[in-house]
Amino acid sequence: MVEVGRVVLITHGSSAGKIAVIVDIIDHNRAIVEGPTTGVPRKEVAFRRVTLTDLVVKRVPRATGSTALKKLIEKQDIVASWEKSAWAQKLAARKTRQNLSDFDRFKKMVLKQKQRALVNKEFKTLKKQVKA
Repeated sequence: MVEVGRVVLITHGSSAGKIAVIVDIIDHNRAIVEGPTTGVPRKEVAFRRVTLTDLVVKRVPRATGSTALKKLIEKQDIVASWEKSAWAQKLAARKTRQNLSDFDRFKKMVLKQKQRALVNKEFKTLKKQVKA
């Protein structure tokens, strides 16, 4: 639900991948968002360029200032709650995978091969035990 204080993930533009808080609702297509702790300046954003999260900063008055918003975010520990969420962890894992070098991808491939070999070996021994 779109509401003042709702935490959003910005999906497009210069602040893509960062979280911000809805400070004011302009109309049914746009809102003013700001992320004083995540480096998102106060700006107008279309709802189709953000994704709503389950997190809400409680007791945020409309058009609140940056310092008051920052205090509320820090007091309610919103950034830590976001970083603990499965969604944020998935985005972080995706980002680290994108930044792997060729050698890192090779090391990952070799480890996966070793893991598969161990699993298959154990599977074959269990299969033999069941037949016997």
